[in-house]
Amino acid sequence: MVTGVLSGRVAIVTGAANGLGRAEALALSRAGASLVLNDLPGDGLDTVLGEVGAAGGQAVVAAGDVGEWATGEQLVAAALEAYGRLDILVNNAGVLRDRMIFSMSASEWDTVLRVHLRGHFVTTRFATAYWREQSKQTGGRVYARIVNTSSEAFLLGSAGQPNYAAAKAGIAALTVTTARSCIRYGVRANAICPRARTAMTVGLMGSPPAAGEVDPLAPEHVAPLVVYLASPSAEAITGEVFVVHGGVAAVLDPPRIRATFRSGAADGMWTLEAVAEALNGLSSAAGFMCEDTLALASETIGFPDGGSR
Repeated sequence: MVTGVLSGRVAIVTGAANGLGRAEALALSRAGASLVLNDLPGDGLDTVLGEVGAAGGQAVVAAGDVGEWATGEQLVAAALEAYGRLDILVNNAGVLRDRMIFSMSASEWDTVLRVHLRGHFVTTRFATAYWREQSKQTGGRVYARIVNTSSEAFLLGSAGQPNYAAAKAGIAALTVTTARSCIRYGVRANAICPRARTAMTVGLMGSPPAAGEVDPLAPEHVAPLVVYLASPSAEAITGEVFVVHGGVAAVLDPPRIRATFRSGAADGMWTLEAVAEALNGLSSAAGFMCEDTLALASETIGFPDGGSR
Protein backbone atom coordinates (compact mmCIF):
# COMPACT_ATOMS: atom_id res chain seq x y z
CA MET A 1 0.00 0.00 0.00
CA VAL A 2 1.44 3.32 -1.07
CA THR A 3 2.01 5.81 1.74
CA GLY A 4 -0.45 8.68 1.40
CA VAL A 5 -3.16 6.70 -0.36
CA LEU A 6 -5.62 7.99 2.25
CA SER A 7 -4.35 11.58 2.34
CA GLY A 8 -7.20 13.97 3.00
CA ARG A 9 -9.46 11.19 4.28
CA VAL A 10 -10.93 11.03 7.77
CA ALA A 11 -11.46 7.77 9.65
CA ILE A 12 -13.19 6.77 12.88
CA VAL A 13 -11.62 3.75 14.57
CA THR A 14 -13.39 2.13 17.52
CA GLY A 15 -11.55 -0.06 20.00
CA ALA A 16 -8.45 1.94 19.10
CA ALA A 17 -6.69 1.85 22.48
CA ASN A 18 -4.91 -1.45 21.96
CA GLY A 19 -4.57 -4.63 19.95
CA LEU A 20 -6.14 -4.77 16.53
CA GLY A 21 -7.74 -1.33 16.76
CA ARG A 22 -4.42 0.28 17.63
CA ALA A 23 -2.67 -1.49 14.73
CA GLU A 24 -5.42 -0.41 12.33
CA ALA A 25 -5.35 3.19 13.56
CA LEU A 26 -1.58 3.46 13.14
CA ALA A 27 -1.72 1.90 9.66
CA LEU A 28 -4.52 4.23 8.55
CA SER A 29 -2.54 7.18 9.85
CA ARG A 30 0.60 6.08 8.00
CA ALA A 31 -1.52 5.92 4.84
CA GLY A 32 -2.43 9.57 5.38
CA ALA A 33 -5.83 9.44 7.10
CA SER A 34 -6.74 11.79 9.94
CA LEU A 35 -8.29 9.89 12.81
CA VAL A 36 -11.00 9.96 15.44
CA LEU A 37 -9.89 7.43 18.06
CA ASN A 38 -12.55 5.76 20.17
CA ASP A 39 -12.42 3.41 23.12
CA LEU A 40 -13.46 3.50 26.74
CA PRO A 41 -11.71 6.29 28.66
CA GLY A 42 -8.21 5.34 29.76
CA ASP A 43 -4.50 5.72 29.21
CA GLY A 44 -4.54 3.49 26.13
CA LEU A 45 -6.23 6.08 23.95
CA ASP A 46 -3.78 8.77 25.01
CA THR A 47 -0.89 6.44 24.22
CA VAL A 48 -2.16 5.77 20.70
CA LEU A 49 -2.86 9.48 20.22
CA GLY A 50 0.76 10.15 21.13
CA GLU A 51 2.01 7.45 18.77
CA VAL A 52 0.05 8.91 15.88
CA GLY A 53 1.32 12.39 16.62
CA ALA A 54 4.93 11.27 17.02
CA ALA A 55 4.78 9.72 13.55
CA GLY A 56 3.49 12.97 12.08
CA GLY A 57 -0.18 12.01 11.89
CA GLN A 58 -3.34 13.75 13.03
CA ALA A 59 -5.82 12.35 15.53
CA VAL A 60 -8.38 13.38 18.10
CA VAL A 61 -9.84 11.30 20.91
CA ALA A 62 -13.57 10.72 21.35
CA ALA A 63 -13.82 8.32 24.27
CA GLY A 64 -17.08 6.55 25.01
CA ASP A 65 -19.07 3.34 25.06
CA VAL A 66 -19.96 2.35 21.48
CA GLY A 67 -23.11 0.69 22.75
CA GLU A 68 -24.46 4.10 23.71
CA TRP A 69 -26.58 5.91 21.13
CA ALA A 70 -24.99 9.21 22.08
CA THR A 71 -21.51 7.86 21.36
CA GLY A 72 -22.40 7.22 17.73
CA GLU A 73 -23.58 10.82 17.41
CA GLN A 74 -20.47 12.10 19.17
CA LEU A 75 -18.05 10.20 16.93
CA VAL A 76 -19.47 11.63 13.72
CA ALA A 77 -19.67 15.09 15.33
CA ALA A 78 -16.04 14.83 16.42
CA ALA A 79 -14.94 14.02 12.87
CA LEU A 80 -16.89 16.94 11.44
CA GLU A 81 -15.72 19.36 14.12
CA ALA A 82 -12.05 18.41 13.81
CA TYR A 83 -11.78 17.83 10.07
CA GLY A 84 -15.05 18.86 8.41
CA ARG A 85 -15.72 15.45 6.90
CA LEU A 86 -15.97 11.68 7.45
CA ASP A 87 -14.85 9.09 4.91
CA ILE A 88 -14.05 5.85 6.74
CA LEU A 89 -15.50 3.90 9.66
CA VAL A 90 -13.54 1.00 11.16
CA ASN A 91 -15.55 -0.89 13.78
CA ASN A 92 -13.36 -2.95 16.06
CA ALA A 93 -14.47 -2.48 19.68
CA GLY A 94 -15.26 -5.73 21.48
CA VAL A 95 -15.26 -7.71 24.72
CA LEU A 96 -15.40 -11.37 25.69
CA ARG A 97 -17.55 -13.07 28.31
CA ASP A 98 -16.93 -16.72 27.45
CA ARG A 99 -19.05 -19.45 28.99
CA MET A 100 -20.93 -22.52 27.85
CA ILE A 101 -24.48 -21.88 26.74
CA PHE A 102 -25.97 -23.77 29.70
CA SER A 103 -23.97 -21.66 32.17
CA MET A 104 -24.15 -18.22 30.59
CA SER A 105 -25.86 -15.42 32.49
CA ALA A 106 -28.14 -12.85 30.94
CA SER A 107 -25.61 -10.10 31.61
CA GLU A 108 -22.81 -12.07 29.92
CA TRP A 109 -24.98 -12.49 26.83
CA ASP A 110 -26.18 -8.89 26.82
CA THR A 111 -22.76 -7.32 27.35
CA VAL A 112 -21.16 -9.06 24.38
CA LEU A 113 -24.11 -8.45 22.03
CA ARG A 114 -24.25 -4.83 23.15
CA VAL A 115 -20.60 -3.99 22.56
CA HIS A 116 -20.08 -6.00 19.38
CA LEU A 117 -23.36 -6.01 17.47
CA ARG A 118 -25.13 -2.94 18.86
CA GLY A 119 -21.81 -1.07 18.83
CA HIS A 120 -21.37 -1.78 15.12
CA PHE A 121 -24.98 -0.78 14.47
CA VAL A 122 -24.80 2.51 16.39
CA THR A 123 -21.72 3.83 14.62
CA THR A 124 -22.91 2.56 11.24
CA ARG A 125 -26.30 4.15 11.70
CA PHE A 126 -24.89 7.65 12.22
CA ALA A 127 -22.11 7.36 9.64
CA THR A 128 -24.47 6.18 6.91
CA ALA A 129 -27.01 8.86 7.79
CA TYR A 130 -24.29 11.47 7.31
CA TRP A 131 -23.18 9.98 3.99
CA ARG A 132 -26.75 9.70 2.73
CA GLU A 133 -27.35 13.36 3.49
CA GLN A 134 -24.08 14.33 1.78
CA SER A 135 -25.09 12.31 -1.27
CA LYS A 136 -28.45 14.05 -1.41
CA GLN A 137 -26.80 17.45 -1.17
CA THR A 138 -24.24 16.78 -3.88
CA GLY A 139 -26.56 14.79 -6.10
CA GLY A 140 -24.07 11.97 -6.47
CA ARG A 141 -22.17 9.27 -4.68
CA VAL A 142 -19.81 10.12 -1.84
CA TYR A 143 -16.56 8.48 -0.75
CA ALA A 144 -17.53 6.18 2.12
CA ARG A 145 -15.91 3.03 3.49
CA ILE A 146 -16.92 0.77 6.37
CA VAL A 147 -14.74 -2.07 7.64
CA ASN A 148 -16.44 -4.20 10.30
CA THR A 149 -14.89 -6.85 12.50
CA SER A 150 -16.55 -10.26 12.49
CA SER A 151 -14.87 -13.54 13.48
CA GLU A 152 -14.42 -17.14 12.47
CA ALA A 153 -16.23 -17.94 15.70
CA PHE A 154 -19.53 -17.61 13.83
CA LEU A 155 -18.29 -19.93 11.07
CA LEU A 156 -17.07 -22.59 13.49
CA GLY A 157 -19.78 -22.46 16.15
CA SER A 158 -17.15 -21.87 18.84
CA ALA A 159 -17.99 -23.83 21.97
CA GLY A 160 -17.99 -21.60 25.02
CA GLN A 161 -18.68 -18.50 22.93
CA PRO A 162 -22.39 -18.53 22.07
CA ASN A 163 -22.71 -14.80 22.72
CA TYR A 164 -19.59 -13.88 20.75
CA ALA A 165 -20.39 -16.20 17.83
CA ALA A 166 -23.95 -14.86 17.62
CA ALA A 167 -22.75 -11.26 17.69
CA LYS A 168 -20.16 -11.91 14.99
CA ALA A 169 -22.74 -13.63 12.78
CA GLY A 170 -24.94 -10.58 13.22
CA ILE A 171 -22.08 -8.29 12.22
CA ALA A 172 -21.57 -10.24 8.98
CA ALA A 173 -25.29 -9.89 8.20
CA LEU A 174 -25.25 -6.20 9.16
CA THR A 175 -22.32 -5.67 6.80
CA VAL A 176 -24.08 -7.26 3.83
CA THR A 177 -27.29 -5.38 4.55
CA THR A 178 -25.42 -2.08 4.84
CA ALA A 179 -23.56 -2.74 1.59
CA ARG A 180 -26.77 -3.45 -0.30
CA SER A 181 -28.78 -0.65 1.30
CA CYS A 182 -26.22 2.11 0.89
CA ILE A 183 -24.33 1.36 -2.33
CA ARG A 184 -26.47 3.93 -4.13
CA TYR A 185 -24.91 6.63 -1.93
CA GLY A 186 -21.34 5.47 -2.52
CA VAL A 187 -20.90 3.40 0.66
CA ARG A 188 -18.66 0.34 0.47
CA ALA A 189 -19.03 -1.98 3.48
CA ASN A 190 -16.98 -5.10 4.15
CA ALA A 191 -16.15 -7.28 7.14
CA ILE A 192 -13.01 -9.05 8.25
CA CYS A 193 -12.61 -12.14 10.39
CA PRO A 194 -9.12 -11.56 11.75
CA ARG A 195 -6.82 -13.95 13.55
CA ALA A 196 -4.73 -11.71 15.77
CA ARG A 197 -3.02 -12.18 19.11
CA THR A 198 -4.39 -9.40 21.32
CA ALA A 199 -5.24 -8.97 24.98
CA MET A 200 -8.74 -10.21 24.20
CA THR A 201 -7.62 -13.38 22.41
CA VAL A 202 -4.39 -14.31 24.18
CA GLY A 203 -6.12 -17.23 25.89
CA LEU A 204 -6.92 -18.71 22.48
CA MET A 205 -3.72 -17.79 20.69
CA GLY A 206 -1.10 -18.65 23.27
CA SER A 207 2.22 -16.89 23.67
CA PRO A 208 3.97 -15.10 20.80
CA PRO A 209 7.12 -16.57 19.26
CA ALA A 210 10.57 -15.65 20.53
CA ALA A 211 11.85 -12.13 20.02
CA GLY A 212 13.14 -11.58 16.52
CA GLU A 213 10.86 -14.16 14.93
CA VAL A 214 7.93 -13.18 12.72
CA ASP A 215 4.64 -13.52 14.56
CA PRO A 216 1.99 -14.47 11.97
CA LEU A 217 -0.72 -13.60 14.47
CA ALA A 218 0.49 -10.07 15.19
CA PRO A 219 -2.37 -7.60 14.58
CA GLU A 220 -0.08 -5.52 12.37
CA HIS A 221 -0.46 -8.19 9.67
CA VAL A 222 -4.23 -7.65 9.55
CA ALA A 223 -4.04 -3.87 9.20
CA PRO A 224 -2.92 -3.71 5.52
CA LEU A 225 -6.18 -5.32 4.36
CA VAL A 226 -8.16 -2.81 6.43
CA VAL A 227 -6.25 0.08 4.85
CA TYR A 228 -6.81 -1.37 1.38
CA LEU A 229 -10.56 -1.77 1.94
CA ALA A 230 -10.65 1.85 3.13
CA SER A 231 -8.80 3.08 0.04
CA PRO A 232 -9.94 4.18 -3.43
CA SER A 233 -8.54 0.90 -4.82
CA ALA A 234 -11.40 -1.00 -3.13
CA GLU A 235 -14.14 0.86 -4.99
CA ALA A 236 -15.39 -2.37 -6.58
CA ILE A 237 -15.42 -4.39 -3.34
CA THR A 238 -18.48 -4.33 -1.09
CA GLY A 239 -20.59 -6.76 0.90
CA GLU A 240 -17.69 -9.18 1.32
CA VAL A 241 -16.47 -11.11 4.37
CA PHE A 242 -12.75 -11.86 4.57
CA VAL A 243 -10.68 -14.13 6.80
CA VAL A 244 -7.24 -12.57 7.30
CA HIS A 245 -4.06 -13.17 9.28
CA GLY A 246 -0.33 -13.26 8.67
CA GLY A 247 0.15 -13.39 4.91
CA VAL A 248 -3.18 -15.07 4.20
CA ALA A 249 -6.52 -13.59 3.17
CA ALA A 250 -9.60 -15.49 2.01
CA VAL A 251 -12.91 -14.13 0.79
CA LEU A 252 -15.91 -16.22 1.81
CA ASP A 253 -18.69 -17.50 -0.36
CA PRO A 254 -22.23 -16.98 0.95
CA PRO A 255 -23.99 -20.03 2.44
CA ARG A 256 -25.15 -22.50 -0.19
CA ILE A 257 -27.91 -25.10 -0.36
CA ARG A 258 -26.46 -28.53 0.43
CA ALA A 259 -29.51 -30.61 -0.44
CA THR A 260 -33.16 -30.09 -1.40
CA PHE A 261 -36.02 -32.33 -0.32
CA ARG A 262 -39.54 -32.61 -1.78
CA SER A 263 -42.64 -33.93 -0.15
CA GLY A 264 -43.85 -37.26 -1.43
CA ALA A 265 -47.39 -36.67 -0.18
CA ALA A 266 -50.24 -36.89 -2.66
CA ASP A 267 -50.77 -33.13 -2.74
CA GLY A 268 -47.05 -32.36 -2.68
CA MET A 269 -47.28 -30.61 0.71
CA TRP A 270 -45.44 -31.50 3.89
CA THR A 271 -46.86 -33.88 6.45
CA LEU A 272 -44.97 -35.41 9.35
CA GLU A 273 -44.79 -38.69 7.50
CA ALA A 274 -43.53 -37.00 4.33
CA VAL A 275 -40.81 -35.16 6.29
CA ALA A 276 -39.69 -38.42 7.93
CA GLU A 277 -39.49 -40.14 4.56
CA ALA A 278 -37.64 -37.29 2.86
CA LEU A 279 -35.05 -36.79 5.62
CA ASN A 280 -34.47 -40.48 6.23
CA GLY A 281 -30.72 -41.03 6.11
CA LEU A 282 -29.76 -37.41 6.63
CA SER A 283 -26.89 -37.29 9.10
CA SER A 284 -25.15 -34.11 10.21
CA ALA A 285 -21.37 -34.10 10.50
CA ALA A 286 -20.35 -30.47 10.93
CA GLY A 287 -23.89 -29.24 10.33
CA PHE A 288 -24.20 -25.55 9.44
CA MET A 289 -20.52 -24.83 10.00
CA CYS A 290 -17.67 -23.74 7.75
CA GLU A 291 -14.35 -25.45 8.48
CA ASP A 292 -12.69 -24.46 5.20
CA THR A 293 -10.75 -21.67 6.87
CA LEU A 294 -9.00 -24.10 9.22
CA ALA A 295 -6.79 -25.23 6.35
CA LEU A 296 -5.53 -21.73 5.56
CA ALA A 297 -2.66 -22.00 8.02
CA SER A 298 -1.67 -23.75 11.21
CA GLU A 299 -2.24 -20.58 13.27
CA THR A 300 -5.90 -21.30 13.93
CA ILE A 301 -7.99 -19.74 16.65
CA GLY A 302 -8.32 -22.27 19.44
CA PHE A 303 -7.09 -25.14 17.27
CA PRO A 304 -3.27 -24.83 17.17
CA ASP A 305 -2.82 -28.14 15.36
CA GLY A 306 -4.72 -26.83 12.34
CA GLY A 307 -8.11 -28.36 12.92
CA SER A 308 -8.22 -31.41 15.20
CA ARG A 309 -10.58 -30.83 18.11
